[in-house]
Amino acid sequence: MSNSDVNFRLATKADISQLVLIENSCFTQDKMTQRNFLWMLDKAHADLILLEVDGKITGYGLLLYRRGTSLVRLYSLAILPDQQSSGLGKALMLALEKAAQQRDCVYLRLEVRRDNERAIALYQRLNYRQFDRKLDYYEDHSEALCFEKRIIYPQPETRLQVPYYPQTTEFTCGPASLIMAMSAIDSRIEQSMAHELQLWRESTTIFMTAGHGGCGPHGLALAAWRRGFLVDMYLSQQDTLFFNTVRSKEKQAIISLVQQDFLRQLEPTSVSIHYQNIEMDALIAQLDAGNIPLILISTYRINRNKAPHWVVLTAHDEHFIYLHDPDVDDEKHASVTDNFFVPVPKSDFQTMAKFGRSQLQAALIIAKP
Repeated sequence: MSNSDVNFRLATKADISQLVLIENSCFTQDKMTQRNFLWMLDKAHADLILLEVDGKITGYGLLLYRRGTSLVRLYSLAILPDQQSSGLGKALMLALEKAAQQRDCVYLRLEVRRDNERAIALYQRLNYRQFDRKLDYYEDHSEALCFEKRIIYPQPETRLQVPYYPQTTEFTCGPASLIMAMSAIDSRIEQSMAHELQLWRESTTIFMTAGHGGCGPHGLALAAWRRGFLVDMYLSQQDTLFFNTVRSKEKQAIISLVQQDFLRQLEPTSVSIHYQNIEMDALIAQLDAGNIPLILISTYRINRNKAPHWVVLTAHDEHFIYLHDPDVDDEKHASVTDNFFVPVPKSDFQTMAKFGRSQLQAALIIAKP
């Protein structure tokens, strides 16, 4: 590489045929197609960066960014086989890190085949650390090792050990988040679809936006209390929540009735209801105390859908709040590793944690009994 002219640039549609050639030269399965590359260039929130040696496209790296966060994932990396021992892999990785830093990303994460010793050695030399593994990940059912590297800013000041549990339906973000929070405090909590759906049955508002109803803070608080946890609930309003997410007067009446019934059931419990916003400093204090906040957010900054969504706060540092998001978007080449300890700038999080025209803020603090 020392006598070669090495350059990096963003790919265009004119480069797709060469990218497919590289892909076919490097992989026998799990290969990107012409259609995949076109989608990445046209629709993905991504950087497709080319490695050129003496003017010839020799390799590429594909970064996928998680909208509304400071997390980036290396989706694919390939260099022509006859160039793989010339130091180009390190150079390409450093170029990818620089591109991610320019977008203010905090963590770069990736998956690699367990038997890809050369790639693993490269990542370890560049100070990537293994933090997870995935069974049956690739087309041939082989295992993937998950690596990450902090590319800007210091480590989180507080990072709670919250096990990750992905929601199994589109309407159970609340139950999945509650399972994560309770499991962080009590490892005996069952992490299963059966428990997730049981929590949903206990907590659902019946109706919300479209399809099956999600879960409101009242029902989730009651479900956590029934399982022996201390719960504080913070609400910015006393009106019926999610009332305007449905248009039918009949559905609005049912949502209102369900909330009133939850309030009736909460009266004899130890759940504390605070009709006030919970500020960032208070959330950080709860994290530092080892308590687990569940926060209602609007997904607009993540996927441009104005939907209510529950997440779990897991860590913080000077610049960022970190969260576990239970919703893994399989349709956008997402990975479970995109969804835990997700860094979100504090200023963005404060905007994200407001839903609807009323700017509803809702939080549950789950604590040890």
